[in-house]
Amino acid sequence: MTIAATVRAAGARFGDRAAFADPDGSRLTYTELDRRSDEVAAGLRAEGLGPGDVVVLRLPSDSAYVVAYAAAAKAGAITAGVNPRLTEPEQQAVSDVAGGARTLTSAEEVESLRRPGTVEPLTEDPDRPVALVFTSGTTGRPKGALFRERQLAAITRIDVADAWGDPAAAPTPMLASTQFAHVGFMTKLPWYLRTGTTTHVLARWRAADVLATVAEQRMATLGAVAPQVALLLREDLDAYDLSCLQALIVGAAASPLALVREARERLAPGYSIRYSSTESGGCGTATAFDADDEEQQTVGRPRGGIEVAVHADDGRPLPDGEVGEVWLRSPTALSEWWRDPEATAATFVDGWLRTGDLGLIDERGNLRLAGRAKEMFIRGGYNVYPAEVEAVLTDHPAVAEAAVVPRPDAVMGEIGVAVVVPRDPGAPPSLEDLRAFAEPRLARYKLPEAVRIVDALPLTPMQKVDRRGLAAAEATLPSPPT
Repeated sequence: MTIAATVRAAGARFGDRAAFADPDGSRLTYTELDRRSDEVAAGLRAEGLGPGDVVVLRLPSDSAYVVAYAAAAKAGAITAGVNPRLTEPEQQAVSDVAGGARTLTSAEEVESLRRPGTVEPLTEDPDRPVALVFTSGTTGRPKGALFRERQLAAITRIDVADAWGDPAAAPTPMLASTQFAHVGFMTKLPWYLRTGTTTHVLARWRAADVLATVAEQRMATLGAVAPQVALLLREDLDAYDLSCLQALIVGAAASPLALVREARERLAPGYSIRYSSTESGGCGTATAFDADDEEQQTVGRPRGGIEVAVHADDGRPLPDGEVGEVWLRSPTALSEWWRDPEATAATFVDGWLRTGDLGLIDERGNLRLAGRAKEMFIRGGYNVYPAEVEAVLTDHPAVAEAAVVPRPDAVMGEIGVAVVVPRDPGAPPSLEDLRAFAEPRLARYKLPEAVRIVDALPLTPMQKVDRRGLAAAEATLPSPPT
């Protein structure tokens, strides 16, 4: 079922039930979502937009975004979401790559598009392109992962099959755990609509606000990343009635076993670790909600319809127990990189998606990650690409050279450390200097959180910066105070 058909079916089935609850307390019902998206779609069509055109959403994550996304789908257009956490230059870079025929920047602009009536329903076409999800890419240049109706339908099937509890039971409210431009929303909206749930949106993720919303709305499941779970556990949990919470779905990376144990004891009995990526459509592997300690030290087994294999550098499949690059074969994987056939060809091999991550399959069939072949690291659930940060830092007048590497952190998972060679050894830049300089050009989660001054960056025999050595050195150092 397409997004447009899903919106219509949900409107008919769930009627005046709230589909989304915004931070200001206003609610968008399923009926209103269907009607308003019809009217906005009519406005897009009146402006000449239709199949194949790109509508760029530079909007906050609230109900206006959902109306615009559904409207674009009804008009046959492609929605490209822009993460509002990015700085203005970063957002513009995404918009430039998307090449949108129309850009929407406010709820008022979405509202102004409304026209009476409905648009003629499109024919069912599983290959119709519908969503562009952007990632910065290893060079810092935004890359758009294109998803068609076919991939979104496959994602919905997998999520419905893997739902916690009884999928036929009455829906319980959910919390929006990512920005709407993220793969975790863009590709999963049809699933949310099919469940009939009410998705609650917070103005900003704060542990106390999350716990209060879970308790007030009697939520049974909560999506998060491991650093967010760690922050939740720092709160006074006795101040909230969390008896409703039965399961945590924790994505982005592996979770420390101690964190899993404490969360199961103090927050919810079910804890499922998820491994995926933008390229895979947000679907990959998962541990069972009731997995034992051994399994919870992995990222689990492939979800339904997905295959996982480990390959050597030359493409040879490796036996279980040997470390290599993790490959996925999945009906949920991106169709292609937007207007980038070279990147698409490098990403796929005979239908397999090359993740760039290193891992092995253990004797129980679980995937154990061993690191990342790519230089990207994950801070609090968000991808950080060192080359992008380094390009900004090396513009600082006091910096001669810079390398950004991750350091393990108990809360954020990993943080960025700027290893800097100063132009004047007697006047090296401080961490505050570097952050203030970079903040106008980089999202806050990309800014370095520690700095190390060195005389020279270490090099490999191939005369490249020894990033592995730098990261290994940082792994032995304590996290900066919070």
